Amino acid sequence: MTRHQLTEQIRAKGSYLCVGLDTDLSKIPAHLQSHPDPVFEFNRRLIDATKDYCVAYKINTAFYEALGLKGWAAMEKTVHHIPSTHFKIADAKRGDIGNTSFQYAKAFFEALPFDAVTVAPYMGEDSIRPFLEYKDKWTIVLGLTSNAGAKDFELQQSGGEYLYEKVLKTVSAWGNPGNLMFVVGATQADAFEKIRRLTPDHFYLVPGVGSQGGSLAEISRKAMNKDVGLLVNASRAVAYASSGGDFAEQAAAVAKGYRDEMTGYLKSQFYQAAR
Repeated sequence: MTRHQLTEQIRAKGSYLCVGLDTDLSKIPAHLQSHPDPVFEFNRRLIDATKDYCVAYKINTAFYEALGLKGWAAMEKTVHHIPSTHFKIADAKRGDIGNTSFQYAKAFFEALPFDAVTVAPYMGEDSIRPFLEYKDKWTIVLGLTSNAGAKDFELQQSGGEYLYEKVLKTVSAWGNPGNLMFVVGATQADAFEKIRRLTPDHFYLVPGVGSQGGSLAEISRKAMNKDVGLLVNASRAVAYASSGGDFAEQAAAVAKGYRDEMTGYLKSQFYQAAR
């Protein structure tokens, strides 16, 4: 998916919501547990219920890989069920020496039809370059994450700058705003204005809204650019809005609530000023 296609979807729907499919078999409603493929059936119903309110889906591959072959098969069926109009993210956090990353890129961009994959930048450019070589595909690099351990490395200073700042500045030169995004956690709202100055044109994948307590209003105000520049992810808040037979309907209601709030921000003065 191109940047133009992504921004057109955002504007058409009035939404920059990404729904996370971090599907935990132990949390799937009881009435689906006897289904031949409960993970896919849960995802299928979630996708069908929420697709009108979001522009992207993020599949956290760990939840599927933990189930072995059945999990991988459920992930494959899930990504194929997501409509072609939606941006499909493999949250895999890959990154290794060049020939290994080349195989990871093939897995998610050729064997599976993902539009984007998350990667870790620690091993440097040659570990990320194979992902960037794919046309109309996106590499989403970990920038400033929402976990408590971000302080161990990302928020350490050297030479007057944080490590995450060096990552943003260095990595942004390896690609361009049409094939490179950054993960910036919603719980790091105080840093968003500085991050936007460092990378004014890039999109950010923003986890941490909802269950982790990030503020959608604050992020939207501080980080929107002329193309919106945000994909705000909600996983548990949507997927597990209910544990009963109405889980899909309740997920749709939560997703619609996020969409409606986002539509308001897209009409707001701070977005119009960014444009």
